[in-house]
Amino acid sequence: MDIRALSAIADYFIICTGKSDRQLKAIGEGIGERTKRHLGVSPRRVEGDASSGWVLIDYDDIIVHAFTPHTRAFYSLETLWKEAPVVLRML
Repeated sequence: MDIRALSAIADYFIICTGKSDRQLKAIGEGIGERTKRHLGVSPRRVEGDASSGWVLIDYDDIIVHAFTPHTRAFYSLETLWKEAPVVLRML
């Protein structure tokens, strides 16, 4: 989601879902490893963990939100930020 016109906290949100705690943990670790290896970039910080149902990976201008399905539905960031254009949707 492109949130540049709506917020100063970041330019983009990436929102994804892992179907289990284990998958959510793998998503978070995979993103961290690949951005470091391929782009030389480490996250500024990582908040939450797989057991909480929400992992937030902060790259300053890009914030990755990885949720379990239940937690994603509960927080509904797509509804909260509904004015933000969706750049890419993958199902």
